[in-house]
Amino acid sequence: MSRPPILFPLFAGLETLDGVGPKTAQHFAQMSVEKPRDLVFTLPYSVVDRRRRASIREVTAPATATVEVEVGLHFPARKKGGPYRVNVQDAAMTFQLVFFHAREDWLKKQLPTGQRRLVSGKVEIFDGVAQMVHPDHILSVGEADEIPDFEPVYPLTAGITQKQMFKAAQGAISRVPELAEWIDAGLRLREGWPDFHAAVVAAHAPEGLADIAATAPARLRLAYDELFAHQLTLALARSVVQRGKGRESHASGRLQRKVLAALPYRPTGAQDRAIREISADMAAPVRMNRLLQGDVGSGKTLVAFMALLVAVEAGGQGVMMAPTEILARQHLDGLQPLAEDAGVVLEILTGRDKGAERAAKLAALKTGKIQVLVGTHAVFQKDVEFHDLRLAIVDEQHRFGVSQRMELGAKGRVTDVLVMTATPIPRSLALSQYGDMDVSVLDEKPPGRQPVKTALVSAGRIDEVIGHLRRAIAEGRQCYWVCPLVEESEVSDMTAAEDRFQRLRATLGEGVVGLVHGQLPPAEKDAAMARFVAGETKVLVATTVIEVGVNVPNASIMVIERAEHFGLAQLHQLRGRVGRGSAESTCLLMYQPPLTEGARRRLEILRETEDGFRIAEEDLAMRGAGDLIGTAQSGLPKFRVADLERQTALMALAQSDARKLLHDDPKLDSARGKAARVLLWLMEQDRAIRLISVG
Repeated sequence: MSRPPILFPLFAGLETLDGVGPKTAQHFAQMSVEKPRDLVFTLPYSVVDRRRRASIREVTAPATATVEVEVGLHFPARKKGGPYRVNVQDAAMTFQLVFFHAREDWLKKQLPTGQRRLVSGKVEIFDGVAQMVHPDHILSVGEADEIPDFEPVYPLTAGITQKQMFKAAQGAISRVPELAEWIDAGLRLREGWPDFHAAVVAAHAPEGLADIAATAPARLRLAYDELFAHQLTLALARSVVQRGKGRESHASGRLQRKVLAALPYRPTGAQDRAIREISADMAAPVRMNRLLQGDVGSGKTLVAFMALLVAVEAGGQGVMMAPTEILARQHLDGLQPLAEDAGVVLEILTGRDKGAERAAKLAALKTGKIQVLVGTHAVFQKDVEFHDLRLAIVDEQHRFGVSQRMELGAKGRVTDVLVMTATPIPRSLALSQYGDMDVSVLDEKPPGRQPVKTALVSAGRIDEVIGHLRRAIAEGRQCYWVCPLVEESEVSDMTAAEDRFQRLRATLGEGVVGLVHGQLPPAEKDAAMARFVAGETKVLVATTVIEVGVNVPNASIMVIERAEHFGLAQLHQLRGRVGRGSAESTCLLMYQPPLTEGARRRLEILRETEDGFRIAEEDLAMRGAGDLIGTAQSGLPKFRVADLERQTALMALAQSDARKLLHDDPKLDSARGKAARVLLWLMEQDRAIRLISVG
């Protein structure tokens, strides 16, 4: 499939536009504007009212005015660089045009005494005299049409003026063809949106501030087009996964009942709901592709295990994958008691399994003796064969993009996929990043989880903090001490951790303090973790390696040094490492004053709430979408008009609309489907286009 010819003019070089030469094109490239299409979606952010007035009396200074004047006397600057003044008279009063560093001969030619001119610029009162300093426009009365009544103000970059930008944008707009409609007719009517061509013209010709607002119909329409194209791409990815015929895995409930009977508590309503959603997906003939998102301590392990039991009850196997060996072992520890209650064979496979032991595990997998496998990405190696794999659970989505999700499914097995993340994701981001998946949310805490007390402590009070630790250790409790992220280099992080380790060991005693950081060989890291888990060491000094998933119920204090350097989500994750046992837990956020406004806000939000979803929404509002998931690997689309942070509802609408269109017209062959294909080309969704051609 190749780009439709109707779009060629929008994808030509910028230099094909009037007034854009090679040099200007280079300047435009700094704004990521490389072709006329990019200009079409670069909208003005403000508007100047340049409607004609009889006199500047009609505006209240300071304000922009456009009036016809008769040019009076010139008063050249008295000293070099001083103001050069020209008296002018409009229909009602006299005022001055003022210029600095201007050439006299040029001004006399522009403003000949006794002639009429149209001037437009900002009127200000200086020493009781009305002035217009450096008018934006000086035109002969015959050229008056060159000034629009409302002049759009565009974002600029070095080397581009408003005039050049306006001219180039007008040139690009003149190339926008009339395109067939891809928005559902009923939706467009209900929202009162213009067609695409009219929307582009209107968005570039605002007639007041209301037209600049994100809520203006033309802007909403263009934002929707961007979101719809993106959601259509995700929906195509989803349908490719679903087209892979699924296997129906029907739960008998036999094993699940055993586990529930052995639990000391009842699952929360959210856990029940998630288990029902997952079981229904697994029983359906299409492949499951679901995201299970739950805050720290919302009980994802139980839900995951119940899902694995569906696979086992249906006569198959399940696998749970974690990004690191430490986490895989933690999953094993978490699942082991549940597996014993159910009477299910559970094994772990990591890169460390070698020789005879590995061979025995592989044989047991192939014959189906191992029913549930926990592992790292090692479970993807060629020689790992399952007897009947029905469910793959992937932990910690962030290390795992849409393309890897597709690969996981492409192993030729008709495996259902469940992705788990402990990072609450604001709804708008969940829609844009995981729009190809169905989402289950765990938004209740299981009974018995203690709230964590959070306090802010300035770095000067470190001795008090160490005294607090000493008392806690005496009572048999354990503590984490997280060291600051120093510069970007991991070596300095390591030094910070080692210094803190030495100092704490000196105060608290040998053998009480352990150390984990990113530079340690994996075996040493695991050994240090194991000593802490076993309770041999009481304080674990660490860089952020402990962020995800570590579970030590006896640890009830979390100290985070230089907390102001961490992001909100990261601090929330770290705090979630304590409060897992029955003891009352505290999280001490140590900061170095003075705090910036943003840092203070972050620390205060953490002190106020433990609700991960609220924290994630605040984080999004403070940092913007790109930063929130690390732009480099986020795979987040770059929207020019749509605003991810504020247009969640529009994104949700685009998602349901895109899914419905594909459901009704999977090959996009209908009139609306063909129009949608053009939209995908227009929005440069090449991945989606490849997916259609594959389909």
